[in-house]
Amino acid sequence: MNLSNLFKPRRNSGKDIAAQRLRLVLAHDRANISPGMLALLKDEIIAVISKHLEIDPTKVEVNFTEDEHETRLVADIPLYTARKRQG
Repeated sequence: MNLSNLFKPRRNSGKDIAAQRLRLVLAHDRANISPGMLALLKDEIIAVISKHLEIDPTKVEVNFTEDEHETRLVADIPLYTARKRQG
């Protein structure tokens, strides 16, 4: 194995991407949350977190994940730095 292969980003095949999208659609259906509601949740999460931390709102991702036992709402929020709280 070549060491440079360890650091190359892995490309997902069309099959992998389609399977991932299907899992996402199924998780949305099982959670009974519309895409509009997911967008609203994302906006509200950004608003609340932004009050306390400096984030990059353009890179926030909110999705559903699912395993055998539960569906989860997962937020990936890139942080810049913590703001000092005024109190």
